[in-house]
Amino acid sequence: MDEKEVKICWLTPENEGDLRLPGYETPGAAGMDVEAGVVGELIILPGEMALVPTGFGVELPAGYELQVRPRSGLAVKYGLTILNSPGTIDSDYRGEVKIALINLGQKPFSVHRGDRIAQLVLKPVTRARFVLVEGLNQTPRAAGGFGHTGV
Repeated sequence: MDEKEVKICWLTPENEGDLRLPGYETPGAAGMDVEAGVVGELIILPGEMALVPTGFGVELPAGYELQVRPRSGLAVKYGLTILNSPGTIDSDYRGEVKIALINLGQKPFSVHRGDRIAQLVLKPVTRARFVLVEGLNQTPRAAGGFGHTGV
């Protein structure tokens, strides 16, 4: 499995030693679990959104992004997911990593300091270079979309 070095630092001294850095929970895991850096308890009501701090910042290698993805257990059990899934942390961003959560469940959800709230996946980025043309090559599908092949 390929590994890439990513620089990470705590942005405030109180987080060091109190929270764990993102990490893989199993040898085959694609995503690194990330913990909430909230102070006290954060309650997210049904239908409510919250931007949850993590306490750290990253310096990604050029040509890479960190994708912020939901944790499947939280999504299935409680309806808690990532608002803009997958979120993207760009290689030139140096601020605190924050997780945009939304509660799609039917009960309030409590986030406590150190709770695992999301996953981070390091991915290479390919940039597009658009070329303006007069028309596009046709395919059997053509412009069919959004359920054109059935439900």
